[in-house]
This record gives sequence, structure tokens and C-alpha cells, in this order.
Amino acid sequence: MKRREFLGKSIAASVPALISGYAVKALNADSPLVQALMGTGTDTDHVLVIVQLSGGNDGLNMVIPISTYNLYNAARTNIAIPENSILRLNGYTNTGLHPSMTGLQTMYNENKLKVIQAVGYPEPNFSHFRATDIWMTASNSSQEAYTGWAGRYLNYEYPNFPNGYPNTSMKDPLAIQIGSTATLTTQGPSVNMAMSITSATNFYQLVNGTSDPVPATKAGKELSFVRTIAKQTQQYSSTIIAAANSVTQQNPYPTNNSLADQLKIVARLIKGGLKTRVYMVSFGGFDTHSLQTQTTDTTVGAHATLLGRVSDAIKAFQDDLVFLGVEDRVVGMTYSEFGRRIKSNSSVGTDHGAAAPLFVFGKAVQGGVLGDNPTIPTNANVNDNVPMQYDFRSIYATLLEKWFCLPKTTVTSLFPPAINTTLQDLPLIKDGTCKVPAPPSTSGSTVITNYPNPFTNKTTIEFTTEGGHTLIQILDTSGRLIANLLEKDYATAGKQTITFDASHLPNGIYYARFQNGTNQQVRPMMKVR
Repeated sequence: MKRREFLGKSIAASVPALISGYAVKALNADSPLVQALMGTGTDTDHVLVIVQLSGGNDGLNMVIPISTYNLYNAARTNIAIPENSILRLNGYTNTGLHPSMTGLQTMYNENKLKVIQAVGYPEPNFSHFRATDIWMTASNSSQEAYTGWAGRYLNYEYPNFPNGYPNTSMKDPLAIQIGSTATLTTQGPSVNMAMSITSATNFYQLVNGTSDPVPATKAGKELSFVRTIAKQTQQYSSTIIAAANSVTQQNPYPTNNSLADQLKIVARLIKGGLKTRVYMVSFGGFDTHSLQTQTTDTTVGAHATLLGRVSDAIKAFQDDLVFLGVEDRVVGMTYSEFGRRIKSNSSVGTDHGAAAPLFVFGKAVQGGVLGDNPTIPTNANVNDNVPMQYDFRSIYATLLEKWFCLPKTTVTSLFPPAINTTLQDLPLIKDGTCKVPAPPSTSGSTVITNYPNPFTNKTTIEFTTEGGHTLIQILDTSGRLIANLLEKDYATAGKQTITFDASHLPNGIYYARFQNGTNQQVRPMMKVR
């Protein structure tokens, strides 16, 4: 195959659209985040903004224990924040914030910030890559999952994506990621359900119809061709451009802050009218094994700079949402793949650890601190970890139920089977936030589902027949017919169920193809170990 032919056939699926210099990727129904949220449409215009702090953020120097300060200081003699520098929280004396986080201190005092202590999961993994996968898929640490928690949700809301999309009911990207290619978070059973914007520069090039010049070389010609193919295949570009161009004024954002640049784009697109449910942004640099602070002043240094930029960016974003009149629609959350050890190391840094605090923010959030200060041993050693108080999947589940307004039974079905935790209903979102769910849209409506999905050996397939000849076939990803699971004439219309036993089949994706009269639909199902 010639290189140009290869590029033409393959690049369309992998090159993201660029807005304001950031890669924006439309997350598809295959995205794990999209797949993690599978079901029928809900009557809500709510938006979730996920802020990933890549590298493993040191939670003990971000949310600092005041009530046990002596133990904290003894464990971190070379990086501990001085007690008189800790930012105090109104009405809560046990805990404070890093002195660089004045923006989030203000949001807490305005009742727009929830601090959740010691978030993690059983049997933590300390690999950046594996730990990130666990957070994105909401799986156990010993469990492989190939779809993301947000992807499953989006697949529930917008069944059969990308078939029939965009349409009159949903003409916008289901999810948008800024700053990288689409992640596992938004991976669905068959496609990723997100659109990706690689950088802010790319965003503004998309909006303005410009691009960086290409060199006058053979490689430059190929780059020009790749851009052309990507632009031709980006079906959501026009809606993004229209939304961006409808907003001509925003509140100020800090400069030299890549997270602020990303969040500024998110606010603009939300105000511009996109129905996009999930936005993801990322900010790296938190792998602080050494020189986390300055030796002469622990309140400044690499980690302080990172935390200050996070705080300033989120505060500017919240102020902009107020300015734009869309504050009621948006809730955000931060997370990092793991925390750091209790005891600092001899390199003026911290090593990979377990649980850490995270923030949920927005007008609809129940402000305050959830949980107690972490337990710190009297003589902490280099192997001591912050013990988990809250499982991160309970935070996801609460947001799905209380912010995206899904029934509790549906929320449970969106998590991998046999997760080793009980999903808690946490006090994160104010009461009365959700409306009564509306009936599902006829566009892309579901006539065949299965539960659980993913599954281990067996799954129950539920389908709605209009009566008459009804066929359900099982196919593999190569299109090979595995079985005619059901072929029957029904005298009346209604819902029916049948069990698919895949215990003899290898792990992977299978498709249940439903046919009834002129109706047909394909349901992706995932078998895992």
C-alpha cells in the first residue's frame, strides 16, 4: 500500500481537531467513559468537567492536616508547609489548603468546593499507566476493562453511536477532550465517544480557519495531506466553530497557564450551546520525586507552582461560568492516578503512594470537607501510605445519579462486574438538582440491551419486539456468525429476555444483532475474565 493510501484510510480515525492550540476529540460510544454510562436519554442539560492531574499529586501538601500537624511535620521535615502559612477554611478548623491555592480557598468559602479526603481503591497500583487505566475504567486493580466509566454512560444516553449521529436530537460531540487524544475514560464498546482538541492553539486555528504553515519539503506535503483528510472527516467541526463564534466576550483568565487555556475553551463551548455532556482537560507535572519544594522555603517550588495554576485556573473558570450565565449547568472534579507516600524522601520529594484528596466544584456542589484527616503514624517510614477512606467509584456513581440524574439501578449496571466495593451515595450534590427523567428520544432509541455489560460468562439480553418474526444473532468482531441465539415468531408485542452463555468463548467484544420486521439494531457486548 502506498503511503498516501495508508494515510487516507487510517488517519481520519486518529487525527484530532485542533481548537485554540489544543487537540479536541469527539468521544465516541466506544469510549470507556461513554460506555460506562449506558442507558436511555435523561432530561438534563448538565455538564461534567473532569480535570486530570497527571503524575500522582501529593495530596498531603495540597490538603494539609492542621489537627494532626505535629505528625505531618515530623513525617515531612524537609517539605512540610509551615503551619502559619496554611490557608484556613471557613467553619472548618481541622484542615487547610496549600498557601498557593487562594482561588480554591475562596470557592470553598463561597460553598462551591467539596474536599474529599483519602480517595482511592483496594489493592492500589503504583504504576502511572496501570493506575490511570483503573481510574478511567472504574475497574478493580486486578481486573482488565476495555471501556471507560464515562464512555459507558454516554453509550447509555446515546445508544448505537456512531450510527445515526449526528442527528436532529444530538448534533454535537458527546464528549470533548482538550489537551491530548481521547483517553480510556471515554472509550465505548466499539468506538471512542469523544472528540479531541490537542491544544488551545489548534482550537483557535479551527475556529479561525487557519493552520500552522507546512515546510516546503516532502514531509510538509504529507503533513498538508494529513490535515486535509482530518478536516474532511471531522463531522463535528462546524458545530464547534458555530458554538465558539457565538461567544465574543469572556471573563479574564490567568496567562502562562495551560490548564486555564483549556478551561477557557470549555466555558466558551458550553456557553455557545453545545449539548456535550462530558469535557476532559489535563495538566501534568505532578510526579514530584525530587525538588518538590525549595529547601529554603517549602511554600514555593515546583509543586507550589502546579497547585497555584490549578487553583487559579479553576477559580477563573468558575468566575467565567458566572459571567456567561451558565454556572447552574456545570460541575467539575479533579483526580490524579494516585497520591504520594506519607514520609518525604531524601531528595526533597515524595514517592508513589495510595489514596489522596480530590475536589468536586460548582454551584450545585454541597460544599465542605468529606472525611477525616489521614491517619499518620507517630514514626512514619518510607513505606507508609495514606489509607483509603472513600472509593473513587462511589464518587463516579454519585455524580451519575445525582448530577446526570440516572436511576440507581442503571448506575450500578454501568460498572464492571464484581467490583470489590459497595457504591456509596455521597453528599456531593445539592438536593433537588435533578429533574424527572424524560422518555427516551426516538432517535437512536434502544430496542436491545444486555446486563451486565461487561460480563464474565453469561449476560441477559433484553429486547423489545413488535411481534412477528424476531431474530437475534451473535457475531464476533470479524463479522463471523457465532450463533442464532433466538429465532421465533411472537404473537404480541412486548419486552422479552434471553440469556447469552459465552463461557466457551474467548474474552473480547461480541455483537448481538436484533432483527424484527423492518427494525434492526446491533448491541456491542464485552466479555472479560
